[in-house]
Parts: sequence; C-alpha cells; structure tokens
Amino acid sequence: MTLDQQLAFCKKCTNRKMDFQQGILCNLTDRKPDFTDECPNFNLDEHVKEVVSEEAIAEENHKIIANISDKHLDKFRGEQNFQMALFSGILVGLIGALLWGMITVSTGYQIGYMAIAIGAGVGFSMRYFGKGVDQIFGITGAIIAVLSCALGNLLSIVGFAAEYGDLSYFDALAQIDYSVLFEIMGESFSFMDVIFYGIAAYEGYKFAFRAFTQEEINEIAESSK
Repeated sequence: MTLDQQLAFCKKCTNRKMDFQQGILCNLTDRKPDFTDECPNFNLDEHVKEVVSEEAIAEENHKIIANISDKHLDKFRGEQNFQMALFSGILVGLIGALLWGMITVSTGYQIGYMAIAIGAGVGFSMRYFGKGVDQIFGITGAIIAVLSCALGNLLSIVGFAAEYGDLSYFDALAQIDYSVLFEIMGESFSFMDVIFYGIAAYEGYKFAFRAFTQEEINEIAESSK
C-alpha cells in the first residue's frame, strides 16, 4: 500500500492530526502511517463521511445546472430567491464571525478550521433559503464567507485588546484605533490564513447553489430524451 493510499484512510480517521510541516500524522504515534493492509487503530470519523457526501452532492448539482435545458433553467430561476439567500448568508456569516472571536479569545488560539465551518455554513444557508441556479449565488456566498472570516479575525483582536486593557468588549470597540487594528490584522495574516480563507470561499461558492431532489433529476432526464 502506497503512502497516498494510507493517507486516504488517515483522512477519515478520528485519530488523525495535522502537522503544518509534515502533513497528516497519526495522533497516537506522531508519525506518518506505516501499516500494510489495514490500520488496527482506524476509527471512522462520521463528520468526514458527511462532508464527502455533501461534496459529491454539490458536484452533482453543478453538473445539472451546467447541462440543464433553458426551459428547466427558467423554471428553477422562478423559484430562486436571492434576497433570502443574501440575508441568510450574512446572518450565518455574522454568527460564525462572533463564534470565531469568542472561541479564539477564550482559548488563546486562532483556530483556522473555523473558516471552513463558516464557509460551509454560509453556503448551506444560501442553498436552503435561496434555491439559486445563477452564478451570483455562488459568487455572493464566496464573498460573504471571506468577509465573515476577516470579521472573525478582527473581533478576536478586539477581544484580546479588551482583556489586555481590562475593558468591556463594547468599550474596546468604541475606543480602539481601527487604523492600528487593520495593521495588526495585516501583520498577523499568514500563509495558512490564505489557505483557510480560500477553502471558506470555495465552500461558500460551491454549497450556495440549489440542491436538486431525485424527482427533479428524473424529470430533467426524462425531458432530455
């Protein structure tokens, strides 16, 4: 079994961990996988299973939209609601940014995976409420996801400033020098932030489009014969 095949198992295991210098390691051994046929400590991460499934659904949705007839496209456009998608995306993005700030300040660490959660949350909310098939839904989802991540970073810095100055959060918001705040954000921005922001934008875009039911897929297939 090659290393890539071993890592494919590790990516779905709850015992995995990410080392930014070495990549995916086993959390039990702190080493790269070295098993031959199967790992005795493998434990399926159900969350990863769901994400893979949602990725497949999103990919299928994009294929349907790309190949759908104008007749069906017009029908689905009549059902899409950009205003609701925009409102829900912004709301979820704000909630995600607040959670990002709170978790970062309470733990003392910036958790980059929050960006991934925000991107997925924004995309799914826009999908559910917007039922969009036009590109504007995906583009908007990507923009909201990235701005929400940036806001989460900003709120984290304000939270640390409030703790340092023994101020309430709202007092810190009112008194902080925002020119310095954005400068601090720029200085603390790293290559890993670029990666996580990119993933958030990708998910905000990809998951923002309508999810077709099996009945709708069958109807489209029948009309294409």
